[in-house]
Amino acid sequence: MTNIKAIEDLSNAFGPSGFEEDVVRVIRKYSDEMDVRVDSMNNVYSSLKGNTGKRVKIMLDAHSDEVGFMVQSVMSNGLIKFLPLGGWITTNIPAHEVVIRNSKGEYIKGITTSRPPHFMSEADRERKLMLEDIFIDVGANSRDEVIDDFGIEPGDPIAPDVSFRYNEKNGVVMGKAFDNRMGCLCIIETLNRLKKEVLDLDVVGAFAAQEEVGTRGAEITARVVKPDLAIVFEGSPADDLYYDEFTAQGCLKKGAQIRHLDKSMVSNPYFIRYAKELAKEKRIPFQAAVRAQGGTNAGKIHLSNSGVPTLVLGIPARFAHTHYCYSAEADMNATVDLAVEVIKNLTPEKIRVLLKQD
Repeated sequence: MTNIKAIEDLSNAFGPSGFEEDVVRVIRKYSDEMDVRVDSMNNVYSSLKGNTGKRVKIMLDAHSDEVGFMVQSVMSNGLIKFLPLGGWITTNIPAHEVVIRNSKGEYIKGITTSRPPHFMSEADRERKLMLEDIFIDVGANSRDEVIDDFGIEPGDPIAPDVSFRYNEKNGVVMGKAFDNRMGCLCIIETLNRLKKEVLDLDVVGAFAAQEEVGTRGAEITARVVKPDLAIVFEGSPADDLYYDEFTAQGCLKKGAQIRHLDKSMVSNPYFIRYAKELAKEKRIPFQAAVRAQGGTNAGKIHLSNSGVPTLVLGIPARFAHTHYCYSAEADMNATVDLAVEVIKNLTPEKIRVLLKQD
């Protein structure tokens, strides 16, 4: 069963791209039985204590950062200009609570501005909203107040201010940053379930920083770990609200999402076939996804070293890249179940097939 407290702590943690320190602390908290180290980029490496360093190595990847913002400047009236960290749709930004972490490590709450209808002409209402039209208001009246009293300066990171909730009635969770704290949870849960297993390969978890600004952390983790195989966990955008039942491929409560294609990778067909066969054998619910858009750390990982067969497993998350997300506990369980079975059943013969060594 999913550790709900762990996903709550991961979701609530402050961690826009490049500022993942709070997330790193949570990962450490729930990885106390692993060998853990952190590099200068905030990438976290969590290894099974039973690893030998002499066997085939599988890397479990998830990115730890979330989409957020950065303070660009402070205006004379106290409003804060900002730039996005990661992919935002402009119309999703106004009229939400955010939190700014200043250079002292204090968390300052604010609101993204929106113009009341009383002060909008017909032309204003019809005009396309631009990022330059939106500011952050922390309740100050002047630039000096923002800088001197709140300690906010250009370069300070900003994240959505959302508190996690779990609905026991239907097993659905709500919070921020499910893209990709869901993946971080899957690494933690998978490693914990494998720690006492007798395996034919080494397993290393790699929590990569800065995915939302160009999959930068995974470029480093792949170089450091040098995996032979990889499983990438992703909080995948759910599409069950937008398409019919035969078109939607990221539905809540329909199981782990196995990704065949996106803009970053054509998935390894042998790895997918192996995962699907296991899922059917073990009666683990799954759904196949062929994505026209988007990408994951798999894009960098599968091209690293001499080429790495990579399996992408997703937990559907409604409203990804906004302040709020919904995901289902059942999908988290299915994703971890599938990853565990994939790794446990990787015999030397199956590994040779995946690595084309037969």
